[in-house]
Amino acid sequence: MRHQLPDGLSLYYELHGAENAKQALVFLNGLSQSTAAWGGVIKALGENYKLVLVDLLFQGQSDAAPAHRSFEAHAADVADLLQSLRLPETVIVGISYGGAVSQRFLVNYPELAQAGVLLSTFPYKDSYFDAIGYSWKQALLAGGYPLMLDVMLPFVLGRSYFLNPIITIDDLKNSKATQSPSVDNLVKLVSATEESGNYLQELKKVQVPVLVVHGEEDMLCTPEMGRAMTEALPNAALEIIPAVGHTLNLECVPELIRLLDAFAAKLSLEV
Repeated sequence: MRHQLPDGLSLYYELHGAENAKQALVFLNGLSQSTAAWGGVIKALGENYKLVLVDLLFQGQSDAAPAHRSFEAHAADVADLLQSLRLPETVIVGISYGGAVSQRFLVNYPELAQAGVLLSTFPYKDSYFDAIGYSWKQALLAGGYPLMLDVMLPFVLGRSYFLNPIITIDDLKNSKATQSPSVDNLVKLVSATEESGNYLQELKKVQVPVLVVHGEEDMLCTPEMGRAMTEALPNAALEIIPAVGHTLNLECVPELIRLLDAFAAKLSLEV
């Protein structure tokens, strides 16, 4: 499905799950992901919840804008979509890049989400994070997405995944090759990360419950970042998943389903 934004561009989104559910989970993707990244959670969570999968601008099947979008502008796009959908009680779920957008959404549109889940994301950047991002961008400019993916994988998959992969690294690369984002779109997405600053003070404004989840082996968005977010958010809980890296919606799907279901079910009991 497509939703037209005020500037004429359109977001691609999918609706799954229980049509008459009392709760909706809205999923926002990582940097080079699309709605397909959530395929592992749809069946199990769709039994009890309405699911909304969203490609941000420059991702998947959504449009590309002439200029890059800030995280705040992405959040405004998602808010425009959700206002039109008139969802039931809503939990915004964002991973990595989508988690940075979700942080802005929770601060700027508190009336549209009753809770949030921040997966493998960052409230600030340090010099190590910036160095990783610089290497990804240079690889992208030199060799397109295939080379960027080669450089990315050791940072976005935990060491445990490489030693015991769910999908082999070669098969993972081949599957990504068929859905490679364009260089221009990725550069515009990366620009939002490059310009973002420390968001911890803003997170103190969020009053709704938030679940923060990080992989123990995440080298990019470290558990320390998760702890910092949890301390800043007035009503947050932190889960650190052992032997897992950055890409939670690939590396630990059963555990992710369990955490999301338990969090949403608890919210329902508290209403």
